[in-house]
Amino acid sequence: MTASYRFALLTASVAATLALSACQPTPEDNTEATPTEDVILTPIEAPEGDTSADIEAHADTDMADEGVMSDMLKDYTKSMTKMHDEMMIGMNYNDPDTAFAKSMLGHHRGAIDMAKTELKYGTDAAMLKLAQEIIDSQQLEIDTMRKWLASHLDSANPKPETLAMQQAFAKGKDTMHSKMMVGIADPVPDMAFARGMLPLHVGAVDMAMVQLKYGKDEEMRKLAQEIIDAQQPEIELMQDWIAMNGADETSINETGTADAQDGLQTPVAPVNEDKPAA
Repeated sequence: MTASYRFALLTASVAATLALSACQPTPEDNTEATPTEDVILTPIEAPEGDTSADIEAHADTDMADEGVMSDMLKDYTKSMTKMHDEMMIGMNYNDPDTAFAKSMLGHHRGAIDMAKTELKYGTDAAMLKLAQEIIDSQQLEIDTMRKWLASHLDSANPKPETLAMQQAFAKGKDTMHSKMMVGIADPVPDMAFARGMLPLHVGAVDMAMVQLKYGKDEEMRKLAQEIIDAQQPEIELMQDWIAMNGADETSINETGTADAQDGLQTPVAPVNEDKPAA
């Protein structure tokens, strides 16, 4: 079997897993429930047949049979599926600030899972250091969001900004996941981490920009700006590392590090934090 065929098979299998799991949000762990778990959400219909877990298991089996999916890639795929499900739940919240906090919470948990995978399989000192820094910094932000969500219920009905916010989040999430799928398929562990984490970071910046455009809660707007400020330097670090460690031009463009027209934003300047009119 040729390398190109194996890669195409891999991408199709992971894409199917994420696309179908989008319809099946998984419940939160009981130990992490917040008041926002009980709010009214836009219903998401589950498809008949396989569950998200079943689909992932089938994908793992199929790829193992083909000798393509490594243990590392299985770990990354599991993390992405879990993150995708939680972000889908968050995007359905009616209040833009609550939607941001809940979606970004899932995003950050996914980032930490990926960083732990790098610590498990990686060997490059710079990427191992970055992975540990991501775990340390984003866990603090997770704590902030969980505390905020515990005292901020979702609104019962959509707000004027809700639809535009949801559309912006959905567009950014889809682009982010497609880029990540390409990145995590790299057979070199450190390169897979860098190429997978890069679009994840760009996605975080995109989400934070959406929050600054539509959100009104000062604490969440402040967090959004902090995310932009913290992740821009890490985006640049990963761009430089990928370029210095042998990624060809196609690989760079596929993960959004060089092509300004590929649908992912390049690092952005700090945003004016003036609160939008209510």
